[in-house]
Amino acid sequence: MSEYPDVVLVTGAAGGLGASHARALGALGVHVCVADVADPSDVVGKIVAGGGSASGHHLDVTDAGQWDAVIAEIEAGQGKLGGLVNNAGISRRLEFMDTSADVWDQVLAVNLTGPFRGMRAAAPLLRDSGGGSIVNISSISGQIGYFSPAYSAAKWGLTGLSKSAAGNFAKWGIRVNSVHPGLVGTALLAGADAFVRSAVDSVPAGRMGRPEEITDAVLFLLSNRSTYMTGSEVTVDGGLVSNGLYHRIVAESGGDLG
Repeated sequence: MSEYPDVVLVTGAAGGLGASHARALGALGVHVCVADVADPSDVVGKIVAGGGSASGHHLDVTDAGQWDAVIAEIEAGQGKLGGLVNNAGISRRLEFMDTSADVWDQVLAVNLTGPFRGMRAAAPLLRDSGGGSIVNISSISGQIGYFSPAYSAAKWGLTGLSKSAAGNFAKWGIRVNSVHPGLVGTALLAGADAFVRSAVDSVPAGRMGRPEEITDAVLFLLSNRSTYMTGSEVTVDGGLVSNGLYHRIVAESGGDLG
């Protein structure tokens, strides 16, 4: 039995973390369904140029009809599906009273409703393919009281949604887990230099994460090395959630803890 599924769908895969996941899967011999609202052809081309197998799919994750169409394309082209990575997401760093109704609706639609629609569309094909693994990319903002209400609510919601789906889909041999990255050097942090500098001061590891470090966690959850894991949260944050508060307090106290 292969360590990884034969076919995996990755959303938001034209760039950032999604592209990292897609390229890594392609290098492992997985057929990668590269889906994005942006043009996925560059990532598909790099996977194929490296000797892998991939197909590109236009997908607005907020549109249930587009989800149904992409799953139909995968079934027609590959005949099966063994994994889904709900990676597509957007971030709006706005405090509560600066968050408009439109921003709230957009962030919830992409980050929470998108994965719901994706799991609902993909689950029957995963089931009929013999089961599989769904990995939802949440965030440490889905574990703590993050200042941005739309992003925090969406990621907390995705954490709960993942656990609910894990219970529902277990009978079909489908596992569902969530990955919770901390600060990672991707385009989502573009233009937030002051925010990043301050945030890194609270990270015990002393740096941002690299995309491939998040990808390694995703690969593990997709693989047959994690077959007894479902409904789990995997935090990849350099210790920020577990120790960030006192890490910063100790550093700013200059070691005077008396």
